[in-house]
Amino acid sequence: MIILGATSAIAAEVAKRYAARGDRLYLVGRDPNKLDALVGELGAAIAGHRSCDLDDLEGNADVVAAAIDTLGGLDVALIAHGLLGDQLESERDLEHARAIITTNYTSAVSLLIPLANHFERQGHGHLGAITSVAGERGRPRNYTYGSAKGALTRYLQGIRSRVYGTDVWVHNLKLGPVDTPMTVGHDKHALFGEKVRVARGIVRALERRRHVVYLPRVWGWIMFVVRVLPEPIFQRFGFLAGR
Repeated sequence: MIILGATSAIAAEVAKRYAARGDRLYLVGRDPNKLDALVGELGAAIAGHRSCDLDDLEGNADVVAAAIDTLGGLDVALIAHGLLGDQLESERDLEHARAIITTNYTSAVSLLIPLANHFERQGHGHLGAITSVAGERGRPRNYTYGSAKGALTRYLQGIRSRVYGTDVWVHNLKLGPVDTPMTVGHDKHALFGEKVRVARGIVRALERRRHVVYLPRVWGWIMFVVRVLPEPIFQRFGFLAGR
């Protein structure tokens, strides 16, 4: 298994669950200190690891190729890196908006291209990516981030249709807000997920061959309502459409 963005709080929990059951892992993360600590914790389960910036788009095909070569093949891949960014800053500064879009969409695509090609040639495997419920509808509080995650959702749909009829499974893991360092500055409420439970849900989704999963699951029902509300009605509800 390869985990891209392995040092994020949720991805690290996923790695621990796979390691505990004996899987061999190749981990990729930006922060070398966090990556080394995780590798040390997981010990013999680690076949290889690499510290790099996945926003370096031209190098990502080589990252994937090195992982596959080290593992001697690949059955499961998870793209887990992301950047929430600052919505207000992204409305004023093109470079910040570009950074959010690059990390959450373009970087993911640069990894999905070699991964999808590998799995299509192989004819089987699991290709998962963490997206977000923010991609369901444009909302003032996070629409730059949400638009990138929404685009990633559409890209995953395209790959899923492309490999239809094979034993390749493409998983879209739509997360609601989770209590992690990524959301440290956000007010927490009852709908926030807990990282260990969310990681467990990701592993379960990959094992059970589920194409689209909302985690925590309650967000599936919430997002159904958010999607179907006509825009004039949606905009009247400040708790949904407000900042």
